[in-house]
Amino acid sequence: MLDYIIVGSGLAGIAFSEIALQNDKSIIVLNNQSQNSSKIAGGLYNPVILKRFSEVWQAKEQLDLLSSFYGDLEVKLHVKLDYKLPLLRKFYSIEEQNNWFTASDKPNLSRFLSTNLISKKLNAISSPFNFGEVLYCGYVDTALLLEKYKEYLVSQNLYLEETFDYSLLNTNIDYVEYKNLKARHIIFAEGFGMLLNPFFSNLPLDGTKGELLLIKAPNLKLDVIVKSSIFIIPIGGDLYKVGATYNWEDKTNVPTEAAKKELTDNLKELINCDFEIIEHYAGVRPTVKDRRPLVGTNPKYNKIHLLNGLGTRGVMLAPSMATSLFNHIENDKPLEPAIDIRRIKNFVSSFCHNE
Repeated sequence: MLDYIIVGSGLAGIAFSEIALQNDKSIIVLNNQSQNSSKIAGGLYNPVILKRFSEVWQAKEQLDLLSSFYGDLEVKLHVKLDYKLPLLRKFYSIEEQNNWFTASDKPNLSRFLSTNLISKKLNAISSPFNFGEVLYCGYVDTALLLEKYKEYLVSQNLYLEETFDYSLLNTNIDYVEYKNLKARHIIFAEGFGMLLNPFFSNLPLDGTKGELLLIKAPNLKLDVIVKSSIFIIPIGGDLYKVGATYNWEDKTNVPTEAAKKELTDNLKELINCDFEIIEHYAGVRPTVKDRRPLVGTNPKYNKIHLLNGLGTRGVMLAPSMATSLFNHIENDKPLEPAIDIRRIKNFVSSFCHNE
């Protein structure tokens, strides 16, 4: 009997798979490639919400775990994944500078916001009001991570490419069965695909479509991440990721001309050199209205678990949320109320009344 069946192989599924393997648990991963928000993500990690100058929830704890988690994966997969880069926030006025200094005085933000204005002259970006530097930032190459981790799972016979058929899942007191698989637990880490999952479909997952561009700009010569209304991430070879858009109505993975125009217009306002669009990506992020992940155990079936709702900060959240769920299952460690799906009262009551 296996310890875990894991459905989904995005950032959430990979994080749980890896933590289970590190703890000598046996797994099988099922994935159908229907969700691509992890694959096309910018991969940016940043401990500060720059629009509101507020700290990302549990930023310090997430960053501490992030560094070791992706570092271990780099060794295991023999690839470079984690690129630690300064993030410079462009200022457009003296008022913005003042807001930055006010925020940097806050105890929870002082470790993340440098109090030194950056007057560095960037090649094709003018900034008469200078930049503010956010510390402990960078990006994870999510597309390469997904590709290499799948290769690893396949090489170990731990991966099945198929669409999960919920009607074939049988639950018992001590285990679950799916087709010819039997496991102590099943983890659903399906991203926006969760809405088709009868065990969790009435949770308030509200997908947010995001689009980004891959551009080539030989004269940009950036070696830092720049953030204004958009972000620009240098990924080498004169290539840059530019994003991202937010659309709460469209739930498809199809790139749109409207988003492309929005991104290119914002890019032309920010940089004053030529660029070529190489790729245009789109995906639906699994977001939640209260901006907290959806983690926990089905109220009726104690062997069926969920790891979802990582939203726009999947790179930061995945290792810590997977660790929390693993410890909850294996060591009876309570989940924080902020992430526990039991905080959604109508979800719990729907299972209590649907016997």
